[in-house]
Amino acid sequence: MYWQSKMDIIAEQPEPIPDDKKRTNAVLETIQQLGQTATPAMTESNIFCMTIIGQVEGHLVLPPQNKTTKYEHLIPQLVAAEQNHKIEGIFIVLNTVGGDVEAGLAIAEMISSLTKPTVTLVLGGGHSIGVPIAVAGDMSFIAATATMTIHPIRLNGLVIGVPQTFEYLDKMQERVVRFVTSHSNVTESVFKELMFKTGELTRDIGTTVIGSDAVKHGLIDAVGGLGEALKELNRRIEASKSSREVPLQ
Repeated sequence: MYWQSKMDIIAEQPEPIPDDKKRTNAVLETIQQLGQTATPAMTESNIFCMTIIGQVEGHLVLPPQNKTTKYEHLIPQLVAAEQNHKIEGIFIVLNTVGGDVEAGLAIAEMISSLTKPTVTLVLGGGHSIGVPIAVAGDMSFIAATATMTIHPIRLNGLVIGVPQTFEYLDKMQERVVRFVTSHSNVTESVFKELMFKTGELTRDIGTTVIGSDAVKHGLIDAVGGLGEALKELNRRIEASKSSREVPLQ
């Protein structure tokens, strides 16, 4: 029978990693993942930040090389933010090319039905079905160089050439138009004019509006960036707190 001595057991145990080496490994991992040596210390915030980036993925899974936002991931987060008493405001940042119409409308309806103050910010682009999401908040901002593409609804894949198909498309389009016009200052006639405009997009019907033009048409409330958007959200949070305070009798 083989008996291990106490010294052999101790020798087999791995040596503890020094604190300096742990810190070095953490710094190297941060550089590899984020490209910087240190990240700002994140304290617990009363604002929930949600990003809608790339293509809005709906009922069909997109190829792995596509950067996507899955609507089934966002909806539970919005429900959790609505129920969390520590969260006092929701900040939605968009840089999306659009995507699935029903998934985008589902996200937009969820944002518009939140009881907590919500502010949206379009950075880079808020195209196609990103437009209803951008206008779903209480207040919307767009960067000066950001763009929004407005175009008719399209179908991919096999399309049956019958009148019912076009009626379905028309009804879906009306849902988008109705949502956008009811949650922004753009009129139905102006929005449809932008949607069906020819000559501006080389291979498509529609319009691309930039920053101040989106505000001029009434789609977005104001031109601004991160600072202005957060300032407005904090102002709305304070106003919401004041309205909830019951005066003493």
